[in-house]
Amino acid sequence: MKPKILLRIAAILMFIHAVLHTIGFSGWKSDPDPAKHQVIQLMTGQRFPLMGTSRNMGEYYDGFGYASSIALVLFAFLLWVASGELLSNASLAKKVTLILAFALLFWGADELIYFFPFAVSITWLSCLCSFWAFFGLRQQKA
Repeated sequence: MKPKILLRIAAILMFIHAVLHTIGFSGWKSDPDPAKHQVIQLMTGQRFPLMGTSRNMGEYYDGFGYASSIALVLFAFLLWVASGELLSNASLAKKVTLILAFALLFWGADELIYFFPFAVSITWLSCLCSFWAFFGLRQQKA
C-alpha cells in the first residue's frame, strides 16, 4: 500500500479517536451508577489552591480530557499534512512520520495501562500504518 494512503488512514483513525474520546469523556459527570456518582461528587466538590488558582479534581479531569482531545486532533492533522508532503518535502515528511509513529506507540501503551482496549486498538492501528508508511518510504528511496 502507498505511504500516502497509509498516513491518510492513520490520520482518519486518529480523528475518529478524537471525536469518540471527546464524546465519551464529556458526559462523565452524569453517570447514573451510585458508586460512581459518589466519586464524582468528591471530585467536583472541594477546591484547593495550586499555582495561583483554585480548582477541584473534576476540573483537572475535564482539562486533561480536553487536552487529550486536542492532542488526538493534532496527531490527525500532522499525519494528514505529512501525507501531503511526501513528494515535495520527503525528508521532513519521513522524519515527522517516524516521530508520530513512536508517539502513537507510546500513547497506545499509556492507553493499554490506564484505559481500555478499544482506544488502544485505534491508536496502535494508526501507529502500524505510520510505521508501515515510514518503511515504505525508506524502500522507495533505496
